[in-house]
Amino acid sequence: MIGGGQLARMMIPAAIELGVDLRVLAEAEGMSAALAADRVGDYTDVETVLAFAREVDVITFDHEHVPQAVLRALVDAGVPVHPGPEPLAVAQDKILMRERLSELGLPVPDWARVETPAELDAFIADHGGAAVVKTPRGGYDGKGVRVVRSAAEVSEWFATIAEGGLAGALLVEELVDFRRELAQLVARRPSGEIAAWPVVETLQVGGVCSEVIAPAPHSAGKVADVSADIAFAVAEGLGVTGVLAVELFETTDDRVLVNELAMRPHNSGHWSMDGSTTGQFEQHLRAVLDLPLGGTGTHADWSVMVNILGGPAEGTLAARYPSALAGHPTVKIHNYGKDPRPGRKVGHVTAVGDDLDDVVYEARAAAAVFQD
Repeated sequence: MIGGGQLARMMIPAAIELGVDLRVLAEAEGMSAALAADRVGDYTDVETVLAFAREVDVITFDHEHVPQAVLRALVDAGVPVHPGPEPLAVAQDKILMRERLSELGLPVPDWARVETPAELDAFIADHGGAAVVKTPRGGYDGKGVRVVRSAAEVSEWFATIAEGGLAGALLVEELVDFRRELAQLVARRPSGEIAAWPVVETLQVGGVCSEVIAPAPHSAGKVADVSADIAFAVAEGLGVTGVLAVELFETTDDRVLVNELAMRPHNSGHWSMDGSTTGQFEQHLRAVLDLPLGGTGTHADWSVMVNILGGPAEGTLAARYPSALAGHPTVKIHNYGKDPRPGRKVGHVTAVGDDLDDVVYEARAAAAVFQD
């Protein structure tokens, strides 16, 4: 696995259970996946990555930021790479993502590529006086995304374009009037088998995922079917292998639109570690190794995951364990091994049960123990 963050860390128990020797190329010492990080190096350097790849059978990823030149070098060297360069290119570039999704006939917000302030102001005028502007590359957890009413509000981004940055353009989209945000996770093997978990509802705070409810309330029937159909079409149309997360808007006029894609295990699927027959990390390993996929049924009616954002102002998460474990013995706690820092994802908790109100309360209360 290239990347030593919390996704790689949470892959370790699944690898142990499957008898898989998981090795990690981490970006720096002391990262979340240090337990499996037998090599530290620059994932943007071809020779570093090729040297790592010679020691393993399959390459997969903790993130989507490995450059295309490195990915192509791996493929040219005969290394199985999952997901491959073509689908990862779509995840790396939001404009390309919109182009490919539109080509597949999938529902997306109205969008345009803009290179000048005048083009952006014209789009805003045609869409009710407001729009969402995104940098094509590098943005995540709300970074590189702004709601604007004038091109002047992203003047520094246009200045960067003028200097030859941001791939020469910005992505602008209609400001969607949505009822809620959803996410649909699927996993797909190279041989074509595909499996889906229930569609979930996600709550964002400041552009960062705060809570996930699985399955999404009131989603049985049309919403669940449409969400799964969209994710299947993305996975098959783009040739994605491994876990794919499709982030969605459910609009006030009852449409389901694609917002973003993540071609790896995803925050919206963490609940599956404790709430599903097969968690997303085990499923990702099965998929990239082309092993039969596991069942995606649930252990109870509801699973609720709450992120621990920032952590305690003083001390460590571990210092709060006695209180959390004693007060919430049915909740599962996942620690990412990160130092607390405002806004940082340092862990999550998951509660599972048959009464949604009780499950939400337990998950929120347990997460609150770790935050001041």
